[in-house]
Amino acid sequence: MNSTIFREYDIRGLVPQELNPETMGLIGKAFGTHLRSLNLKTISVGGDVRTHTRGLMDAFIAAVNSTGIDVIDIGFVTSPLCYFSAFHLPVDGLAMITASHNPKQYNGVKLGVGKTTMFGSDITHIRDLAIKGQFATGAGKTVKQDITEDYIAYLATKFKFSRKIKMVLDPANATGALFAKRVFERVGADVVSIYDTVDGNFPNHHPDPTVAENVVDLGKKVVELGREVGIGLDGDSDRVGVIDEKGNLIPGDLLTLIFAKDILKDKPGSKIIYEVKSSQALEEEIDKAGGQPILWKVGHSLLTEKMAEENAPLAGEVSGHICFRDRWFGFDDAVYGALRFLEIMDKTGKKPSELLTGVPIFHNTPEIRCGCDNDEEKFRIAKEAADYLKSKYKCIDIDGVRIQFGDGWGLVRASNTQPSLVTRFEARTPERLEAIKNEVLGKLQSLGHIQIGMSH
Repeated sequence: MNSTIFREYDIRGLVPQELNPETMGLIGKAFGTHLRSLNLKTISVGGDVRTHTRGLMDAFIAAVNSTGIDVIDIGFVTSPLCYFSAFHLPVDGLAMITASHNPKQYNGVKLGVGKTTMFGSDITHIRDLAIKGQFATGAGKTVKQDITEDYIAYLATKFKFSRKIKMVLDPANATGALFAKRVFERVGADVVSIYDTVDGNFPNHHPDPTVAENVVDLGKKVVELGREVGIGLDGDSDRVGVIDEKGNLIPGDLLTLIFAKDILKDKPGSKIIYEVKSSQALEEEIDKAGGQPILWKVGHSLLTEKMAEENAPLAGEVSGHICFRDRWFGFDDAVYGALRFLEIMDKTGKKPSELLTGVPIFHNTPEIRCGCDNDEEKFRIAKEAADYLKSKYKCIDIDGVRIQFGDGWGLVRASNTQPSLVTRFEARTPERLEAIKNEVLGKLQSLGHIQIGMSH
């Protein structure tokens, strides 16, 4: 078993080279053994619509059963629906077989105990149990239960619109294609959908709606049909992309800001959690709206943990993971987030682009990944860069180093998932953006061999 499949937030690998029925069996036995050590008895298991998901799921379930843990098999579902099962069913944990928005040749597992997903040292513990190979034994049982209709009905009770909002939906041939359209129609939206048949090969585009090239067709359809808004879902529907009436993608950090301003009208003084790759506009605008902006580490598991710790109603990432504790369970759900966006449009009577009127314009780069020779080099360059930049500028170092230039910022952090440095830059003018970017990337290049390339 290749131990690198155990990541910071989940387990992910290539099928069948890294992830296959045998490795899924080891992971299932390790997870079941962990659950037994906590005196837990039952979990729900769901999976996305990748072509190899069902086979991996069956191997995982059989392995979990062999440790004495019972399983409720909820079938093909989105990740948020699997999270919902932890609140809706009599279970002690969950497992979601998915590789989220990764390409079709990948698959993976998100594991949860209680009502939260595991990350960091908890996943490392599962890895260690799998390698050790000393598993609990027993005879757990599996029952199948479809809770899709329960989830749709629950969502529908949360929203009431005064008019039929005209939208275009793109579930990217992924898991959201199973039922997302029904949710929006149930609450009274006028829905035109594209790429809404399930196909685990994702034939039309990569299922990541936070990258502009993946929502080109969605944007065109919104403009062509004169629709009010476009909604894109990722591979397992935990990340949302929103397209305005002009066909433009609203970045995840500015989407978080739109939700924050709406919540702060009803809950002034609330804390809003956002991550270090986010625009400076969030800090300024949340503050202006009477909220408390809290900058935090990248990673939706870390954000949801911080959100609970701070009793914050909202947390959001540039990547489109938007987590609501306000009127929701606290987990990231693209369909729920999209419904909240439609609600804001309905309440305000504004077009999506108008919801950002008055927000200061910053010029920024996409995330730029700088490949390193190996993990050791990645950490060395990251540390030396941080030491140098902290000696010269005011910096925030909660996750890598965010250099505060006054009229802009630069970010350097070690990737959690690959041997690369993650950088992003922002400034009030294009000229300053270029200067900040060149200074920081130039310093990184002076410290070691890196390959600079764009990412999202």
